[in-house]
Amino acid sequence: MKLNHINIPVEDVAATRQFFEQYFDFKCLEVKGDNALAILKGTDNFVLVLMSKAFNKNAPITYPDAFHVGFLVDNDEQVNSAYQRLIAGDLAIDHPPGKIRGQYGFYFKAPGDLLVEVSTHLTE
Repeated sequence: MKLNHINIPVEDVAATRQFFEQYFDFKCLEVKGDNALAILKGTDNFVLVLMSKAFNKNAPITYPDAFHVGFLVDNDEQVNSAYQRLIAGDLAIDHPPGKIRGQYGFYFKAPGDLLVEVSTHLTE
């Protein structure tokens, strides 16, 4: 069994879509309505669906403290490269890459207060 997709409600579908396209090489397959929903596909064919808060009618968009989207890359150089691209794009990142839970990586907030992790397995 393979995980096919995940739907994430976000405050600003267009800004979040642009973020994933620019920094994580997702391709937008379709936008529905006035940026009410965007369907993105990653380089590994994983589908990320961004939904506007209009779909979350019964509650505001909030994520549990530990909720995050994680990207696993092949090595430390790719972690550092992702960090440098994000810094060059003026994204605020509190801590540079380092050892976290037996991996090498970093966390940061994407548009809409979505926590994102970029990491690789430590090679010692």
